[in-house]
Amino acid sequence: MTSLLQTTPFSVLDRSRTRQGESAPEALRATVRFARDAEALGYHRFWVSEHHGVPGVAGSAPTVLAAAVAAATSRIRVGTGGVMLPNHRPLVVAEQFGVLESLFPGRVDMGLGRSVGFTDGIRRALGHDKADAEDFPGHLAELLGYFTGTQDVHPDVHARPAEGLRPAPFVLATGEGAGHAARAGVPLVIAAFGGEDRLLRAVERYREEFRPSEWAARPYVTVAGTVVVADDDAEAEDLLLPEAWSAAYSRTHGVFPPLAPVAEIKGLAMTERERGHLEESRRGHVRGTADRVADALERLLARTGADEFMVTTSTYDRAAQLDTYTRLAGLFGATPEDAVHRDDADDAAWTPAA
Repeated sequence: MTSLLQTTPFSVLDRSRTRQGESAPEALRATVRFARDAEALGYHRFWVSEHHGVPGVAGSAPTVLAAAVAAATSRIRVGTGGVMLPNHRPLVVAEQFGVLESLFPGRVDMGLGRSVGFTDGIRRALGHDKADAEDFPGHLAELLGYFTGTQDVHPDVHARPAEGLRPAPFVLATGEGAGHAARAGVPLVIAAFGGEDRLLRAVERYREEFRPSEWAARPYVTVAGTVVVADDDAEAEDLLLPEAWSAAYSRTHGVFPPLAPVAEIKGLAMTERERGHLEESRRGHVRGTADRVADALERLLARTGADEFMVTTSTYDRAAQLDTYTRLAGLFGATPEDAVHRDDADDAAWTPAA
């Protein structure tokens, strides 16, 4: 019998995390290289994220970075995970995705989120605040209307070159996000961590409230989460440690530091509060040997009925990160079309000058 792993598309969300001693430009160029590797390994989509003024994260302009990724690849779908709609005017977002879809037809995904700036200062600099997130349904309808020619908020305004084009929209679920996606009739992306009961309730609500639209005839659920495949459980835990520590540090200091080496983190004298946040940050992730990961993913896909799984794994060692994505690709049955270890001369074909 064919397993769910072999029939479910797997995709990648990369947050352009910086590593200790690495510059933001280096991290962004690494994201583009990683996209080429993901394409060669048989992943379905490659998405980039939006973070403003966050130490340790280089990705601040996802549509710009998505254009670079699309230009450096040829088959994989490319998109955003996501553009935070409260930070932008829908017209501008429509124009940006209209340009992307015009340049890379049939490959562009428009992932949209409801989050606002990381701090009060960033929100002020963006000209938005938390109240803007409450207008998400209206902004989403306006944005989609610019592509279909049906938006009536500004009846004399048309988004060009967006009108008539169809980049694929997705809503990233946080809080009410599942309901917003259902009522708009667009696919849903939802995190696997945060509690299985909460995940299943959100997915059930989305399917129950889904209204078919010209964007999607039926509900479509993408579950997103961290997956680490390693030789043994101890190695898998080590690979999880850099991002887990970065998340724990942010909860006690208010900033995300660059990803640090495993040995350095293990040598830290953590406070009890920091250690508690660290353990919390490691919960809910799928990790271990190939057999353990395959079993866990099969069960998760069966429980959620997910149509797709999006992997969000980052770690300090980029070679180890690529290795775990390669091992995972072997589990879901991808047939790599190219070698994923390239030399500098090959990368020079697309890499901007440092």
